[in-house]
Amino acid sequence: MSSTAQRRPPREPGTPTASWFAAVRETLDRPLTSYHLVLGVGTLLLALGLVMVQSASSVTSYLSEGSSWAVFAKQLTWAAVGLPAALVASRLPLRLIRLAAYPALVLAVVLLGLTFVPGLGVEINGNRNWLSFGGPFMVQPSEVAKLALVLWVADLFARKERLLHDPKHLLVPMLPVAGLVAMIVVAQRDLGTALVLFAIITGMLWVAGLPMKLFVVFMGSLVAIVTFFAASDEVRVKRLLGFRDPFADIHDGGWQAAHGLMGLASGQFWGVGLGASRQKWGTLPEAHTDFIFAVIGEELGLFGTLVVLALFVLLAYAGLRIATRTDEPFVRFAAAGITVWLLAQALINLGMVLGVLPVIGIPLPLISYGGSALLPTLVAIGLLVNFARREPGAQEALRAARSRRTAPVDTARGR
Repeated sequence: MSSTAQRRPPREPGTPTASWFAAVRETLDRPLTSYHLVLGVGTLLLALGLVMVQSASSVTSYLSEGSSWAVFAKQLTWAAVGLPAALVASRLPLRLIRLAAYPALVLAVVLLGLTFVPGLGVEINGNRNWLSFGGPFMVQPSEVAKLALVLWVADLFARKERLLHDPKHLLVPMLPVAGLVAMIVVAQRDLGTALVLFAIITGMLWVAGLPMKLFVVFMGSLVAIVTFFAASDEVRVKRLLGFRDPFADIHDGGWQAAHGLMGLASGQFWGVGLGASRQKWGTLPEAHTDFIFAVIGEELGLFGTLVVLALFVLLAYAGLRIATRTDEPFVRFAAAGITVWLLAQALINLGMVLGVLPVIGIPLPLISYGGSALLPTLVAIGLLVNFARREPGAQEALRAARSRRTAPVDTARGR
């Protein structure tokens, strides 16, 4: 052994790991961690979504529109509208956001009701959940209802915060109004969106502190309602029973689920390459909407799907971090509601594509094609950015960063 090796001090066991954990903890404790996470993850999900919409829709777009870029151009247009809306939402005072909650909920209910008006309401894939205003322009009011419901419940709970220990004040008028919105969506036969609304209601009741006994009763009632409406429709029953083994009925009810699994399986770890999907050539229905995750798995492989999962986990962490660190009741309830909404919708979509949930038709937030879903989601991301800016120490850290960027350059070197 050389003298140099003999003089080298022994390495303390566990020091690198301890240093790594200390660095991670220090990063997470910074006042702008939530702010940077929401901005970064939201941007990455949107960018990935635009890329994958173009790839997954290229064949369908060419056959229906005569251009492989037509569907992508529409999604890009919605993103161009949604990003300024998200920027405005990130800068709005809380007072204006809360004032907009009630008009937004009324507007959402009116739009939901208009879907039942002949000539306005449009039925697609068995769901009467679209409004047509002439030409190709159609909107899905239930997507607006998700955001409106979160903001209205958050404002209601914030105003009644001192009374929420009483279940009567906690449940009324929240449960009747939110239940009405959900039941209208159920009447549209859109069980997927209804499940997301039920998740929002459940999550916000949990955050508000509904007693465990009542929470169990509520959950039991919710399961009974969902089971009843699912069993009352022959198509839904077929999907509920068929998702367990889609290959047993691959030429009928299991076609979409089976080809989604084929796409995921063929991607292996690194994927077949961006744009090289075979399932998007007509065998996988809704490849650029509800089943875009299957195309991600096929083209980008297991690695790509794990990146998507990691991004949603980080977004959920940031949302919950905002909710737990704020002193504003409205911010706490709104951040928790938005987080529950986006996470529940992502989990339902991923479960559907992975074959652990029935195919009920619901988009993957920020990634699937659809302006009606993208616009409210971007506004919700903007609101999370707004709330993150209000965390303890965040405003001071932002001002310090701004002053560093605008500070004059030291000219001593040029002397």
